[in-house]
Amino acid sequence: MTKPADVAVRAGDKVSSEAHTMEELVDIQKAAFLRDGIPDAKTRIDRINRLGQLLLDHADEITAALTEDFGSRPADLSIAADVAGCMIDLAHQRRSAEKWMRETNVARVAGMVGFTQRLRRDPLGVVAIMGPWNFPLQLTIVPAASAFAAGNRVLMRPSSITAKTTDVIARVAPDYFSIEELAVITSKHGGGSDFAKLKVDHMFFTGSPEVGSSVAQEAAKNLVPVTLELGGKNPAIVDRGTDITKAAHFLADARMINGGQVCLCPDYVFVPEDKVGEFTDKVIARWTANFPTIVGNGDYTSTINEKNYQRIVGLIDDAVSLGATKRQVLPVGEELPNAQERKIPPTLLTGVKPGMKIEDDEVFGPVLTVYPYRELSEAIDKINSAGHPLTLYWAGDDNANLRTVADNTRSGSISGNDFGLHMLSQGLPFGGVGRSGMGNYHGEFGFNTFSHARAVTVSSLPISFAEVMTPPFTKRDARMTAMQMKVWRFLNRRAIKKSNKKR
Repeated sequence: MTKPADVAVRAGDKVSSEAHTMEELVDIQKAAFLRDGIPDAKTRIDRINRLGQLLLDHADEITAALTEDFGSRPADLSIAADVAGCMIDLAHQRRSAEKWMRETNVARVAGMVGFTQRLRRDPLGVVAIMGPWNFPLQLTIVPAASAFAAGNRVLMRPSSITAKTTDVIARVAPDYFSIEELAVITSKHGGGSDFAKLKVDHMFFTGSPEVGSSVAQEAAKNLVPVTLELGGKNPAIVDRGTDITKAAHFLADARMINGGQVCLCPDYVFVPEDKVGEFTDKVIARWTANFPTIVGNGDYTSTINEKNYQRIVGLIDDAVSLGATKRQVLPVGEELPNAQERKIPPTLLTGVKPGMKIEDDEVFGPVLTVYPYRELSEAIDKINSAGHPLTLYWAGDDNANLRTVADNTRSGSISGNDFGLHMLSQGLPFGGVGRSGMGNYHGEFGFNTFSHARAVTVSSLPISFAEVMTPPFTKRDARMTAMQMKVWRFLNRRAIKKSNKKR
């Protein structure tokens, strides 16, 4: 391992997080934050640098651990998502932190007459980050970098389901960070519910809506604000007149990323009624070409554990038993689903109706449901009958139909003709709405999530607002109040008149 001198841990600080309880680590970080004060830009950038160096130095070890945790997962995917995929946001945070943290003057004219108004963006203090198992590093490291850019200390808890990967990070973190800066929490400290109870300054959670609700409730007991990055059943709409081959290929590919175990994967698709047969044929053909073998194929990601494997198989069987039609990719000579490798074949369902469990449950696996539609309003009504999704996929042009969908639905984002491109843009937020989450991050949005916008006002005016608003109230005060009301009534009438003219 090579580690530049400027990212080395201070002498005497190499202590494992497991030497302390979670509560002790919170106290240690809070005390350090108060002792050292708000960190300067150099300190913040140094912490982001070290976080990136940790990933890059141990990329091979991390990849091997992820493969072991999943049972089967492509090394290229692990590198792209959980190592290289983090570096985009880390680079942006490093490049922009100094600019974002500057104090700004928000009222120059008022300042000229003696009323100064400034805005600070102060760190919150100690941030707790709880990550999921599907991308255990990307979804903890990226928010941690945002928290560092904003000047915070971080307690990071990668998922206990991907225990091998968490063990690697917990073991090597002390080579890069003092526990006063970054503490890695493992299952040895306790469960996720215990982590949610910590008296920190902000709780950041990525995972399912069900667990997210529990985290929010526990955090609320300590009045800890939360950011929830959740999942949901992401819909897709294929516009009438769209190239069906192109739509089928992008949605078939998007469904199978990480074996379908991505909060952004499309879950169900609306296709024009007269194009359903062609669309489903092309999806199956795409999957068949991509996965000539499944059993023993290291490029085919396994379902993470037995519990989820049985849950997904159960959703498929329930739908079929109630009348749905199933089409699967079944390579010759292979028995699938395969419980030993926890591999479920790519599955396409049609004829899904209310009462089937898959109508309501997020699949989080290699299953895509297809619904026919005649009018766009049918798809919109179906989407609105469920909880707001994390993203909504659109296969088609950037046209009036897309604007109709955007105006009449709610989702964390809209992705047209490709998978989650907004994740790659640091100028756009990543986050859900309603059941798919609250709050957002990436780029400056992440910096703001972990900062407090703090107002500073200083007056040297000859008049005191406190004096004006304190008894005794004189006839002069009454005249001033009456004058204010007269002015505001006039201005409001004028605004209404102006607004009516524009209609």
